[in-house]
Amino acid sequence: MKSNISANEGSFKTHRAYSPEEILAAGGATAFGHKTNKNNLNLIKALENTPVAEAFTKEEWDNLVSELDNDK
Repeated sequence: MKSNISANEGSFKTHRAYSPEEILAAGGATAFGHKTNKNNLNLIKALENTPVAEAFTKEEWDNLVSELDNDK
């Protein structure tokens, strides 16, 4: 049974999903990226413009380390 990943019914409700066949029909991953205006330069610019996100606050990190020490 073949999956239809372009049905757009999963985790990507706000983004269109493309099937491998659609990507190959466009000429491959690089050609597909150019046709959909997705490229490394755009990705790099988008990543540079995102706010810095801390995985944990200082308090969360200290609590985590403390819990790990207690579990030893």
